[in-house]
Amino acid sequence: QVQLVESGGGLVQTGDSMRLSCGLSGSTGSTYHMGWYRQAPGKEREFLAAVRGSGVTTYYANSVKGRFTITGDNAKNTVYLQLNSLNPEDTAVYYCAAVLLEWLPARWEAGQMDYWGKGTLVIVSS
Repeated sequence: QVQLVESGGGLVQTGDSMRLSCGLSGSTGSTYHMGWYRQAPGKEREFLAAVRGSGVTTYYANSVKGRFTITGDNAKNTVYLQLNSLNPEDTAVYYCAAVLLEWLPARWEAGQMDYWGKGTLVIVSS
């Protein structure tokens, strides 16, 4: 049973940075592509960034490109999301997701993931 557990959320101020982590367990040796989404109050879920299982290829939503950075540690089955220059519009629950099969950016855009974490709340105060 694959499980994703996020950590690193909390309350920060405008302009601060934060790093979120997501660990994957139960992988039985398979390689997963992993990434991040968020859902703000009253809004739809939004794709943010993904990293291919190799840890080399990344894919970002235009809305966060240059401000958020995703990295992966294959040895630890962990993915990180560095959030910089945070503002109140970044307040949301941030979800980790993973997919096993082919690397398809369209799947990330559509939210067609195999596994989801329960989320970690990020609140940015003004």
